[in-house]
Amino acid sequence: MTTERSPQRADGWTAAVRQRLGLGRLLPLGGAVDGAWIAETAAASVLRGAAVEGAVLGTLRIGPAREATGTDTRPEARRPVGAGSPAGAGVRAEQGVRAEAGGRSGAGPAVPPAPPSGLPPGPLRIEADFRAAGDRPLPDSAAALRAALVTAAAARLGLEIAEVDLRVTALLDDTAPDQVTDPADAPSPPAPAPVAKADTKAEGPAAVAAAGVPGVVSLTRVLGSAVHTAEDHIRVEVATAGDHRALDVARSVRTAVSAATADRLPVSVLVTDVIEACGDARPISR
Repeated sequence: MTTERSPQRADGWTAAVRQRLGLGRLLPLGGAVDGAWIAETAAASVLRGAAVEGAVLGTLRIGPAREATGTDTRPEARRPVGAGSPAGAGVRAEQGVRAEAGGRSGAGPAVPPAPPSGLPPGPLRIEADFRAAGDRPLPDSAAALRAALVTAAAARLGLEIAEVDLRVTALLDDTAPDQVTDPADAPSPPAPAPVAKADTKAEGPAAVAAAGVPGVVSLTRVLGSAVHTAEDHIRVEVATAGDHRALDVARSVRTAVSAATADRLPVSVLVTDVIEACGDARPISR
């Protein structure tokens, strides 16, 4: 018999805690009206594919922008290596998206709360180390890498990036083969979030509606059940396809789940993984 004090029970709790910590920060997608978040590990996996020739990414973290937290507001702190980047353009593009979403929000449910430990909506900051090619100016390499990261964050995910802080850690050996990510520097990827293996129909209309949204690869269960229903909101966990913008998929999931539930509770969406076409795209149980 397995009791609450048994080693098996303790191992289960330990695995659950490790799995949740493996998501990293829960980053806001879009604006406050979008009610969507994405795991830092999922976002970082996409951004790592945006590296440019002559720049080898090492560690990469995403968190709240310094200007959003009120820390280190010096002009030089807001203009890291290769300043004059397109970060502002990426933010302006996202502002148009948020304005459009805000225009629609009046007809929909109220804005849901953030998931446990989720960051509040607001601008974000990318911090990354990289090794640069020695045959080109360092500011040029940094500017190209920054542009690629900001573009990928906005176009593929829907993240609002206000600041990008890049640090050159070494120069590349001219004789080394071309590469965009240093396996020695990059952290080991976390285990993929578990797919909701139960019959989707048995989990209720919200799960069925979410599973049918284009771009949803699977429902996941990292923070609990795939569809968490509280007294004042519903939270849905999904893994999205790499060829769909994560924010667009999350918005569609919110719309579908809101239409499928009779109580019209506010709906939030947490993207726990982004699965590329060549990845382990497992089917959803229907």
